[in-house]
Amino acid sequence: MSKNDYQNSLESYLKETKNSNPIGIFDSGIGGLTVAYAVKELLPHEQIIYFGDTAHLPYGEKSTAALQAYSIKAVDFLLKHNCKIILFACNSASSAAFELIKEYTATKAKVIDVIQPVVNYVGNNFEEKNIGLIGTRQTINSNAYLQKIDKTDKNINLSSVATPLLASMIEEGFFNNTISKSVISEYLSDESLQNIEGLILGCTHYPLIKKDIDLFFKENFSQKVEIIDGSFIVAEEVRIFLEQNNLLNPYSTKEDIFYVSDLTKSFEETTKIFFRKHVELELYKLWE
Repeated sequence: MSKNDYQNSLESYLKETKNSNPIGIFDSGIGGLTVAYAVKELLPHEQIIYFGDTAHLPYGEKSTAALQAYSIKAVDFLLKHNCKIILFACNSASSAAFELIKEYTATKAKVIDVIQPVVNYVGNNFEEKNIGLIGTRQTINSNAYLQKIDKTDKNINLSSVATPLLASMIEEGFFNNTISKSVISEYLSDESLQNIEGLILGCTHYPLIKKDIDLFFKENFSQKVEIIDGSFIVAEEVRIFLEQNNLLNPYSTKEDIFYVSDLTKSFEETTKIFFRKHVELELYKLWE
């Protein structure tokens, strides 16, 4: 699809979209609740329809083809709820399927990923500097951040380190303790991260261990390292788009709804930590 075709499709979608339509948020699990929380902080009147594909965790170890298939299924589910925006709150899915989904939903909903807004922030604030990136193997191996940062032409040097244990560790509730601090220290001691001035948290789970990551750099590095948490950066991108297109919901009318493709009691308890309040999860099996 050409840029003009996409723009025409977007204009067609905007004509049919109501302010009261919800914001759809998709993630591989509950990590995207950090983004959902940020969206609600900035846009309290918006209704959120959240879908976490917990049956297929972890996304970071899946193939590109599998992630594209899961993403299309999840997006179809959110489109049935007439979402005016679909937010890809998963770096692995964003790196593997965003361009495909953007074309797939062109006349139906605006799609925003979690990578480009962060890249824009980095381009505006880290010209000619060294920055680091941590994320799943899928995110790192895709080179999505590297390619987009190179396109900013800001002479930014990116050092990327795959940290595959972190998301699973957080999903299991192992964070802010001696176990998590040990794993974080092992990953962040990588030689390629020694001279960075900023670190991108390339997974929506990672804001939950942001304090431990920040503490590691303060205790082990002489220079200041800014921890780049994309949650509010992405939420601000959503706010700007809604505002520019007169799609802000002026008042709250409906409750947020949170779906997962596999549900356990312990998982439901963990959502309190991500969203900072009790979240009632509903089961929706993606492949039935």
